[in-house]
Amino acid sequence: MSEKNSPQILIPAEALEAMAAHAYQCFPEEACGLLVGDRLANQVARFVPTTNTAHSARVYTIDPKEHLRAEMAAEADGFDIIGCVHSHTHTDPYPSPTDVSQAPDPDWHYIIVGLKTGSPVSRAYRIVGETISEETITPC
Repeated sequence: MSEKNSPQILIPAEALEAMAAHAYQCFPEEACGLLVGDRLANQVARFVPTTNTAHSARVYTIDPKEHLRAEMAAEADGFDIIGCVHSHTHTDPYPSPTDVSQAPDPDWHYIIVGLKTGSPVSRAYRIVGETISEETITPC
C-alpha cells in the first residue's frame, strides 16, 4: 500500500512538539497524555499532557481525574478524546504486549514517542484486539 493511501492521523506541529517535550520532561518515567480532536476526520485539535500515576519507566496509567477534566473540556469545545500518547524511554516506538493488552478503545489512535535514539521518534497506531496497524502522522 502506498503511503498516500495508508491510514493517517492529522496532528498540528505544535502538538507533536508538545508530545516530545512532555516525553523528555517525564524521563526517566514514561510520559502519557490524551489526544483531543475530531474522531471522524482523524484530526487532533490538541494534546493534553497528563500525569503517569504508575510512575514507571515501563508502563503508564493516565490520572483518571485528569482524563475526566480533559474529556469535559473536549466536549465543551465540540471534540472527543480520540486517543492517547505515551513514551517508550528505552525501546522503539512500537506497541509492547502490555500496550496491546491495555488498549482501551479500538477507535482510538495510539501515539508512541520513542526516546531510544536520542531524538524523539513519534509513530501512530490503531490497536484492535491483538491487531496493530500503523498510521501515517501528517503534520497540519
